[in-house]
Amino acid sequence: MKNIVIIGCGKGIGLATAKILSGKHHIIGISKTENPELNHPNIEFHRMDILSGDLDEIAFPEIVDGLVYAPGSINLKPFNRLSVEDFRSDFEINVLGAVKIIQKLLPNLKKSESAAVVLFSSVAAKLGMPFHASVSASKNAVEGLTKSLAAEFSAQKIRVNAIAPSLTDTHLAAQLLSTPEKREASAKRHPLQRVGNPEEMAAMAAFLISDQASWITGQIFGMDGGMANIKL
Repeated sequence: MKNIVIIGCGKGIGLATAKILSGKHHIIGISKTENPELNHPNIEFHRMDILSGDLDEIAFPEIVDGLVYAPGSINLKPFNRLSVEDFRSDFEINVLGAVKIIQKLLPNLKKSESAAVVLFSSVAAKLGMPFHASVSASKNAVEGLTKSLAAEFSAQKIRVNAIAPSLTDTHLAAQLLSTPEKREASAKRHPLQRVGNPEEMAAMAAFLISDQASWITGQIFGMDGGMANIKL
């Protein structure tokens, strides 16, 4: 049984990942949001804001085999309405929170024989999209961080990869999918004619954490219904 830390496990993709991985592994979950679905004998939940919380308050296992950093943001505005604070907030959520937990757990990850880190980017990091300047900037930073850490940590056999979803049916996307008309319009923008779901993203995260992905590092996996690479 591996020790897997999941940040942002209270909702969406993080919750789905915790549910999948808790079947076989010990999960240390950290989130601002409590969720009754996390009541599982293999899930040790800690309510904490990753940005402001004190990680020293949590007794992490000596060996950590996996880390999934799932918090995200959808802050879509015209560029002239985005404030510097908007950019700062997105960067803190998507990048600095990941940096904080990776630095905290690096000694624990080094003690594992098969450690893996999974971060989350976005299709907007690859595909230029209007109103996505702040999100795109922070998610491109996630991709740069992924590749840099994959190179730096390879000597310790710690793998680092990222998943880049398009619109996924989570609480973050609720406003974008709030009516049947919005949902249909969003679906039609994807070659596969639908939006993603959290379980699909969680399944990829679980795979990247697993030993089946032991020869994969430094990769960005687009899970976007074909949006970034296909034009119909």
